[in-house]
Amino acid sequence: MDLSTNLWSYKVGLNGERKRLYDSKSHVGVSWNTNSPHIPIGKPMTWYKAEFKAPLEETLLWWTSKAWVKDMLGKSATPIVEVHRKGGYHVPRSFLNDDMNTLVLFEEIGGNPQNVQFQTVTTGIICANVHEGAQLELSCQNGQVISQIQFASFGSPQGQCGSFKKGSWEATNSKSVVEASCIGKSNCGFIVTKEMFSVPLGVTNSIARLAVQVTC
Repeated sequence: MDLSTNLWSYKVGLNGERKRLYDSKSHVGVSWNTNSPHIPIGKPMTWYKAEFKAPLEETLLWWTSKAWVKDMLGKSATPIVEVHRKGGYHVPRSFLNDDMNTLVLFEEIGGNPQNVQFQTVTTGIICANVHEGAQLELSCQNGQVISQIQFASFGSPQGQCGSFKKGSWEATNSKSVVEASCIGKSNCGFIVTKEMFSVPLGVTNSIARLAVQVTC
């Protein structure tokens, strides 16, 4: 929108935010138009609200401006989900109630709220347990990327995939090293060495291992 010919002033925030329109509780001086048979389309600076039943899977929300999804604890004083035009945002399943949820949208320029889509995403967990001196290799399938390092410990980790836990010792930067190498990639790998994890020589004579569990 071309504002170059407008006489305008700047004020921080939106009136709708100040009135907490994203809050499911009713507030004095706030009312929603629920009687109109037609949804306003292409109208700038418009707030929309709808209820939806949460899917069982992880979810992507596709929309064009800002969106608020109240978390299950009701602590959403700021936007939990902020989606840019023609973009998407991952909504963690833990943000949603098991039953009904409230979605509030604020359209800045003017769009069609009927284009809102929820797309479920199947996430997977992959693991690796590699001895020092060997190659770590992690790979997601179907074009997915590594989005989270759930567990990473270089030292003497215990357990197996799904139940890894720290051992008697570990490098303090275990998780950060794996995150730097793997987050946002469909596959990653490197030779596991004490030097890579900044473990001083002489700290331990035993062969260390690296246990990793990630989310695709």
